[in-house]
Amino acid sequence: MIKKQLFEEGNHAWFVLCRDPEKSEHVIDTNEYVIVSGGEGLILDPGGMEIFAQVASTMAEVIPFTSIKHIFGSHQDPDVISSLPLWAGLSPAAKIYVPWMWTGFLAHFGLESVNQFVPIPDEGMDIAFANRARIKIIPAHYCHSAGNFSVYDAKAKILFSGDIGAGLLPKNYTGVFVENFDQHIKYMEAFHKRWMPSNSAKNEWINRVRALNVNMLCPQHGAIFRGEQVNQFLDWFEALEVGVWGK
Repeated sequence: MIKKQLFEEGNHAWFVLCRDPEKSEHVIDTNEYVIVSGGEGLILDPGGMEIFAQVASTMAEVIPFTSIKHIFGSHQDPDVISSLPLWAGLSPAAKIYVPWMWTGFLAHFGLESVNQFVPIPDEGMDIAFANRARIKIIPAHYCHSAGNFSVYDAKAKILFSGDIGAGLLPKNYTGVFVENFDQHIKYMEAFHKRWMPSNSAKNEWINRVRALNVNMLCPQHGAIFRGEQVNQFLDWFEALEVGVWGK
């Protein structure tokens, strides 16, 4: 599994874990992200049960499990968060931030973690680190899931976008970053047309993101957008007719 540092300034850093060569061909490829600030960790979409062992062993190279104080799940899908009970066992002091509407559903993955849940209200919230670093959880409702959130780090200028920006890459794609935006569209288009149900919700999210200073857009599937590619993606996504209107 690839481990790549995306950002570092002082004691504040981002890492991505991705491209697991050991995963089954039946399992969709996912990216797991971790923010480390002041020695304290926040995992973004920790992934599914099936890849837990690989993710956990790679995560241990980044931060001790006892230093993971926050876990974020953008929505309810099993590839996002079915490993939650295992992470709760490794990091019992961690708060688990999940959309309020999915808490009762996520309890079906195992009751061990429910006492650690922090329900995220529809308008979003901040996650605060002990060193006073703050990470913003921003709404992305109906951009795939009815209760869905993105994560923005103003210090790093990085947006974790979840399924927005996802690309279904071929097996031989080993890069972490998008190399050529126009060539990358073929990996994204069908996914976004089918999985994003609402043009108005999509455009509301785009307007919200345009108001931020984003240098890197990090999806849960596929490659990461950098620099001007962020605006290229937003322009492309804005013009795309999605959901029932995309037929």
